[in-house]
Amino acid sequence: MKKVITYGTYDLLHVGHINLLRRARELGDYLVVVLSSDEFNAIKNKKAYHSYEDRKIILESIKYVDKVIPEFTWEQKIQDVQDNDIDIFVMGDDWEGKFDFLKDYCEVVYLPRTEGISTSKIKEDLNLGAR
Repeated sequence: MKKVITYGTYDLLHVGHINLLRRARELGDYLVVVLSSDEFNAIKNKKAYHSYEDRKIILESIKYVDKVIPEFTWEQKIQDVQDNDIDIFVMGDDWEGKFDFLKDYCEVVYLPRTEGISTSKIKEDLNLGAR
């Protein structure tokens, strides 16, 4: 069985997230999503609309996702790959090169983002509409 892992906050879920999860899952037989905890988002100065628990429930309901685990630190990736017997690490290509250090532990794949959609764009569009 080929196992794939990806990371993210997955707040304000949109088609770009679904495309990434689908394409990640297509690379293997089992997809682990490591979901930024509320505490980790605070460290990153990132505020999610939905709590970790709600985002976890949403992700677990997506047919491409087999397992959701929490992310607490930037440094846990090697341990996550080893603990979950991961074959492929997947991230969006906006992170190109940032996780190449994982190539010592698994294959690293950067997938193209879905054009025209992002959580940042949704937040920006909502703020413009509120004016």
